[in-house]
Amino acid sequence: MKKGNRDMTLIEHLSELRKHFIVILVAFIVSFGVSLFYIRRLYYWLIHDLGVNGKLTVLGPTDIIRVYFMLGGVVALAITIPVAAWQLWLFVAPALTEKERKIAASYIPAIFLLFLCGLVFGYFVVFPNILRFLMSINGGMFTVMFTTEKFFEFLINIVLPFGILFELPVVVVFLTNLGLLRPQLMKKMRKVAYLSLVVLATMISPPDFVSHSLVAVPLLLLYEICVTVSGVAYRRRMKRLSVAKRELSASEGT
Repeated sequence: MKKGNRDMTLIEHLSELRKHFIVILVAFIVSFGVSLFYIRRLYYWLIHDLGVNGKLTVLGPTDIIRVYFMLGGVVALAITIPVAAWQLWLFVAPALTEKERKIAASYIPAIFLLFLCGLVFGYFVVFPNILRFLMSINGGMFTVMFTTEKFFEFLINIVLPFGILFELPVVVVFLTNLGLLRPQLMKKMRKVAYLSLVVLATMISPPDFVSHSLVAVPLLLLYEICVTVSGVAYRRRMKRLSVAKRELSASEGT
């Protein structure tokens, strides 16, 4: 990697990486602090459909702090993701060409938006269906008492993985640009992928057709989006390689 017109030493690389890591850490701490300031509003918004008069049960004073940190940490993570992607881009940008920099920079808003889409899908589609099903199988046998820690652990464990899962298109484009993945392979593996996604949807959703469909159909569409973006990235990569090969042949001919 170069800085200015000279090559950077290993120590300079590590020093530069340390600076970017500090920026990411500061962004996380600041966003965590801001999220704690608005934690009451977030709390009431998340439990407004539970019908518990705005209150959940805690089993000890430390549970309150634990829930504050849990919710604040998730919000801070969501805010820090684009900052981390931007700092990573700034770190690798000196080693890229102008065209590669534009391509890499285009990943940053996509990473943030897809993560948010995954959280929205998990919270508004998957989570309420699972919660509704679990409450329905009670059948009056038990007195249901929501503890704050258990409820938010349950919520985060369902919603957060979808935020990560929805990053797959960006990962697919990145691997395709590196030449490690081809759309032909994804098309060939389509049946296996469909079966795996349907099984996954069946495992994480209540046992009824509507709930299965609400989860499975978006996951199948996500896979098709991955196939499509992989195809676009692959064609562009082949075009770049073809242009580079022609330029190399022309330079050797002269």
